[in-house]
Amino acid sequence: MSAELARLRGEIDDLDRRIVRLLNERAERVVEVGHEKSELGRRAIRDREREREVLLRVTMANAGPMPQADLLAIYRKLIASSRGLEQAERARLRRDEDGPSEPPGA
Repeated sequence: MSAELARLRGEIDDLDRRIVRLLNERAERVVEVGHEKSELGRRAIRDREREREVLLRVTMANAGPMPQADLLAIYRKLIASSRGLEQAERARLRRDEDGPSEPPGA
């Protein structure tokens, strides 16, 4: 392997770590949004209009070279994962509100 190839791969590895950190930061905000929606009494998790807005913003921000279709596919998966996080968090909160089904040690 050439030194240049090793350097470029190292840069990709650094970018991957940053992407993972950012994706997890985004996931934390998704959970917070879910809490806020619950506080407002919103029962629906899916907001198709918001999803369209996100995809439109991503499309407008993409200057390439990543193909638009590929980027949109990634974001559609990200949005689906976000809905899953919100759903899981709501289920966890319901369980916490219900409390334990039996006293400890029963």
